[in-house]
Amino acid sequence: MSNFLQNHRYTVIALGVLLVIFMMSAYIVPEEEQAVIIRTGEPVGTVNTPNGTTNAGIYFRVPFIDSVRRVEKRLLDLEMTDEEVLSADQQRLLVNAYARFRITDPVRMVERAGSTDGVRNALQPILNSVLRQELGRRTFQAMLTAERGSALANVRANLDRQARQYGAEVVDVKIMRTDLPEAPLQSAFRRMESDRAREARTTRAQGDRDARIIRADADAEAARIYAESFGQDAEFYDFYRAMQSYDATFSNSENPS
Repeated sequence: MSNFLQNHRYTVIALGVLLVIFMMSAYIVPEEEQAVIIRTGEPVGTVNTPNGTTNAGIYFRVPFIDSVRRVEKRLLDLEMTDEEVLSADQQRLLVNAYARFRITDPVRMVERAGSTDGVRNALQPILNSVLRQELGRRTFQAMLTAERGSALANVRANLDRQARQYGAEVVDVKIMRTDLPEAPLQSAFRRMESDRAREARTTRAQGDRDARIIRADADAEAARIYAESFGQDAEFYDFYRAMQSYDATFSNSENPS
């Protein structure tokens, strides 16, 4: 073995150098990524971009001169924190929304934003501003109808126009939640609770009144029936009154005060 290395040491060294150069120059671009080749600070090529001429696979670069900037090719999320918006009917709303975008021009993205995080940081205030302006033209009730879809379409179009400057395309904008702020919401709940309690009291009073009327009518009807019955047989009436007297007398004797 030592003789073989001694006789072919230059070949082994050359193979080692070639292997190192290969490892330093080869790179793999998967399907979910696109790449920008940067040479001396300037983009000089792309790999696996939308509508590009290259696909995912293994590629080579010039070692120590070229660098590879990898860019996500899949859809990316842009989340909006709870933002207070004043609607056209002067309702203060807490709106939570998000947008989905993808990088369609990685060279422009690298030049304008540097990274996908840079795109997010640039689009975040734009999404907030566009959404506030669009919802400010509509009432709170309108946002609960089909008009909401029209408003979001306008938001997406305006946001997409701004995103093109950074090599991105906005695919969709959605509102996850539209709520009243906590204080007005609690006030509305208390008002609803007070209204329901007042309705319950009114219903209960009407029920008590109806019960008294029904009871009085029943007592009057019972008295009429008794009077008609006793009028037909005076001896039975005397007997009935005597039985009532005995019942009252025995009850008092069994329960002395």
